[in-house]
Amino acid sequence: MEITSEVYQGQFGEFTITESDRLSVIIYRSALAIAAVCFSVGALLVLLQPSNPQILNWLTWLYWGFSLGLGVALWTIHIYLELLHRVLQLFWAIGAIASVGIALYFPEPLAIAIYEHPIALIGVGFSFAALTGIFFKESFCFNRFETKFLVPLLPVLILGHLVSLLPIAIEQSLLGTWAVLFMIFAIRKLSQEIPSDIGDKSVFAYLKAQKQQAA
Repeated sequence: MEITSEVYQGQFGEFTITESDRLSVIIYRSALAIAAVCFSVGALLVLLQPSNPQILNWLTWLYWGFSLGLGVALWTIHIYLELLHRVLQLFWAIGAIASVGIALYFPEPLAIAIYEHPIALIGVGFSFAALTGIFFKESFCFNRFETKFLVPLLPVLILGHLVSLLPIAIEQSLLGTWAVLFMIFAIRKLSQEIPSDIGDKSVFAYLKAQKQQAA
């Protein structure tokens, strides 16, 4: 039998937060933490040992860890707008499929293929667009300072590299900033009150009823 917590008053009625709700938030935050650690460690290796060929295999595995963590986070995140939620999941799926295709098609390690081939970066970029969507949601809902910087930083870095607009030193600075802010974001999420990440469940119920009525 599922144990419920206290009763909350929402915009469209009362609701309770169940153990499964809490578990979904824990999984969401844990997945974000895994994605942040994998990305930040990878960025640190690139910045500190750019000429070391031995890190290339590590970067590949760290990228897969990042991608898996991001996918789980997008599966368990609570977003009122179902269309937006599905779009972010679709973006992640496109990026993940593109990453597999790149790993199979190009002979060089995944990190080199993504860095040197624009078409590869475009495909993988969908995953980072999904991550930007998470940062935007967190910035809008919780007014977090780190996400306010991350939302514009990701497209600036990726598009800037794609069109060869940014000097290497600027790209390195932005990558390092991204890694630090991502870790700050993930760490701060771990201490946030769980109900706040679930949101107003009466809104979800209302939107679901409206959808069923329209159908």
